[in-house]
Amino acid sequence: MPRRQDPDPDPGSDDRGPSKTALKAQAHALQRLGRELAGLPAERLAAVAMPEPLREAILAWQRTRTHEGRRRQMQYVGKLIRGADEAPLREAVDAFRLGTAQDALALHQAEHWRAQLVADDEALARWLAEHPATDAQRLRSLVRAARRDGAALDPAARQPRSWRELFQFLRPLLAAGGGGSAAAPGARARDPIADSPETRP
Repeated sequence: MPRRQDPDPDPGSDDRGPSKTALKAQAHALQRLGRELAGLPAERLAAVAMPEPLREAILAWQRTRTHEGRRRQMQYVGKLIRGADEAPLREAVDAFRLGTAQDALALHQAEHWRAQLVADDEALARWLAEHPATDAQRLRSLVRAARRDGAALDPAARQPRSWRELFQFLRPLLAAGGGGSAAAPGARARDPIADSPETRP
């Protein structure tokens, strides 16, 4: 008499668990998150909530110099992330990416506005309409100086100080969405033109 097989209580279930391919992809994703965390500025990383063993592992990866040592350490970081709450870790990385993108946009906008203000009288009126909190007298003074220095500008020479000052004035206002004020004394935003190797002395 043939042995009766027990019916499958749930024919659609699969007790085999994730495949090796899925597990490998998950491990790579966690290691990628670990590398993104390790790439955060020190003050940002210090502010992220995470278990101390994970923080120590990330710092150890940053100190490691050999390729194989870094590979093994990041594998360990990925394993530790698996046991941590991923949400605040991903939020920290996403927030940094967003801030970096906004900063880059402000740089490009500052370059564009600087060129417009120097070249076109009507650009000043447009700027003041869009950014009413601007110190108009200061902006007019900077634009006049930039126009004066730019008239005899040698393309091979270092950018005039007045052009850099105009950029420094515009950039924080753009980064603040138009509602901020000029940078505090001593603050310096990176001017991609003035700081390029071609324009440095």
